[in-house]
Amino acid sequence: MLVVKLGRPEEWMRLCAPKTYSTESTSSVEAPDYLDENERRIFDTLKSELRPTKLEVQDVSGGCGSMYALDIVSDQFKGMPVIKQHRLVNKVLGEDIKKWHGVQLKTRAP
Repeated sequence: MLVVKLGRPEEWMRLCAPKTYSTESTSSVEAPDYLDENERRIFDTLKSELRPTKLEVQDVSGGCGSMYALDIVSDQFKGMPVIKQHRLVNKVLGEDIKKWHGVQLKTRAP
């Protein structure tokens, strides 16, 4: 019989857990440590303007910064149709979003 020692269960869970790109809470969201410089700038811009309860920012272009996936939950979206939520995000990101080839955008109110 082969026995493999994997360590404590909490260490194993931490090592096997998928890398998440989100922060969700009822208080202010904080940027994860693993965001690169561009992801962090986008995160900070969205955080300051939309005051989200959940915010995910991920470069999905392979690291070149040409496409981002954004998932945003904000009280500012209450009562807005999705198209207006997306227009608000586009306005907040201003000139930055115009430089991207694409964006995967999910928005909703809490």
